[in-house]
Amino acid sequence: MKLIIAIVHDEDAGDLIDTITEAGHMVTKLATTGGFLKAGNTTLLTGVKKEEVDNVISIIKDTCKRRKQVVSTPSPVTGSTGIYVPYSVEVEVGGATVFVVDVDKFMKV
Repeated sequence: MKLIIAIVHDEDAGDLIDTITEAGHMVTKLATTGGFLKAGNTTLLTGVKKEEVDNVISIIKDTCKRRKQVVSTPSPVTGSTGIYVPYSVEVEVGGATVFVVDVDKFMKV
């Protein structure tokens, strides 16, 4: 048994959950935040048989595409001095960070 942990952009999460469940797999959704933009991410947990890992990873690759997005620069740390002037920056968002863990070693009954 394998545990697939996929950290995806919030915009991709709904479609990815639908596609994974349509393929016959169960998925658990966790709301997470982090990264450079401090933007919302979704962490998905899916337990699958060893031979189904490639299929799920293929679904993730097909659903979670990288794309360019224009964002305002984050505000500086509270308490800093001076004038802060936000400006727009083009960044790449989307895609997925995927971990595959062998859970047979961690199962307790």
